[in-house]
Amino acid sequence: MIQESLADATQKMDSAIEHVQAEFGTIRTGRANPGILHRVMVDYYGTPTPLQQLASFSVPEPRLLVVSPYDKASMGNVEKAINAAGLGLNPASDGVVIRLAFPPLTEERRKELIRVVRNMAEDGRVAIRNIRRHIKDDIEALEGEVSEDDIRRAEKELQDITDEHTARVDELLEHKEQELLEV
Repeated sequence: MIQESLADATQKMDSAIEHVQAEFGTIRTGRANPGILHRVMVDYYGTPTPLQQLASFSVPEPRLLVVSPYDKASMGNVEKAINAAGLGLNPASDGVVIRLAFPPLTEERRKELIRVVRNMAEDGRVAIRNIRRHIKDDIEALEGEVSEDDIRRAEKELQDITDEHTARVDELLEHKEQELLEV
């Protein structure tokens, strides 16, 4: 039972880290990255649809992202959605594809994005700590069924798992900060 709880904690913490990675992917750096468009919803025949279901993406050069809608009739709606998303990008359409040029980030914008990324990382750490707290409560609820030594060992192992995942979030944050500071 204790091992199941620890395995559950590991799995939930792994998914929290994946969420943090996905959140970091939506933050614009100086490089073109299709991940920035994952939150963009396009009004497609009256239905809000994620952009990645309506178009393919390519990065022909480091500061250029090309969006190729599958349905050319949706081109205008795709452009409107990208503009409305507030990404700081201006779509340029030639009727076949939409080009998104990534301008270099200003120093002020870099600092602002670093603050946003740090908040995302802290949210990830909080999620990991909440998972730890819930699993610890589950382990402590087993007090009559298993020995106190087993409970203490499990709590120490749970703390080790938590520390490992928190360190992973810190690594991701450090990498993203370096990416943002890159000129």
